[in-house]
Amino acid sequence: MSDIKQIQAPILEEMRLFEKKFKDSLSSNVPLLDKIMHYIIKRKGKQMRPMFVFLSAKLCGKITESSYIAASLIELLHTATLVHDDVVDESNFRRSFFSINALWKNKIAVLVGDFLLSRGLLLAIEKNEFQLLKIVSNAVKEMSEGELLQIEKARKLDVNQTIYFEIIRQKTAALIAACCACGASSTKQNERIVKKLHLFGETVGICFQIKDDLFDYNHNPLIGKPTGIDIREQKMTLPLIYSMNNCSADKKKKIINIIKNHNKDSKKVAQVIAFVKESGGLDYAIKKMEEYHQKALDILEDFPESDVKDALKRMIDFVIRREQ
Repeated sequence: MSDIKQIQAPILEEMRLFEKKFKDSLSSNVPLLDKIMHYIIKRKGKQMRPMFVFLSAKLCGKITESSYIAASLIELLHTATLVHDDVVDESNFRRSFFSINALWKNKIAVLVGDFLLSRGLLLAIEKNEFQLLKIVSNAVKEMSEGELLQIEKARKLDVNQTIYFEIIRQKTAALIAACCACGASSTKQNERIVKKLHLFGETVGICFQIKDDLFDYNHNPLIGKPTGIDIREQKMTLPLIYSMNNCSADKKKKIINIIKNHNKDSKKVAQVIAFVKESGGLDYAIKKMEEYHQKALDILEDFPESDVKDALKRMIDFVIRREQ
């Protein structure tokens, strides 16, 4: 049995029903929009975020209609952000499929993202799920702030570890935290439990982003992005931040010069990658990822043993062991 199937085992029926409900939420009377929605459904990924919603809900109690609304709301808003991200990044591919903007151009892609966002908002409002809407809307706000903070800091390359963790908490971890908080909230759990699950999701999200950072230094052809792309985009990731904070002033000046002025030169980018590896940047990032991994496991210890708890443990393991 694959990792994903093992994780999904306690929520298999819920995931099947969710897929139908999610597909229904994307229907439109506009033929072009309907065609694009069909394309989005066809190229869906592992659906880790809905899995976090349902596993968190089942960890706290029984899955309810609110849990399905939470999963659909999360997936609609997440898909909207991905469509808009591809426009912003001028990316023609996502998970080996053509992006929406590559097939239908930027204007249509932006409108599709807006449609997905509005569908999520309407779904929550129609069902009076204002607490879920509050959790998810706050996550989207944080994601936007995190991306803008990263862009701002990339211009000056003045990112320290404190700023780095704030950026990834917002731009990556906030949505996974919202998944887990929504799952708990959908079972009408008290605020303390909802906050505990939010912290759990945030911790897993930080693991997820550090793992993503490590891919930038990996030659494995299975990874979802080319080696060195973060350096080319002047993103200050944890391995690079550590290495630059633990080298001579001259070396740091040289590396900053490459990132600012020679980030399109493959040989120069390779020099930065080699510098990070030699400086122990990868080992440090792995160590920090394992610390957050343990923190997430510690949070789960407050819940009784169950197949759902085991599935969440497997989910964390999957996040840090994945190859793409």
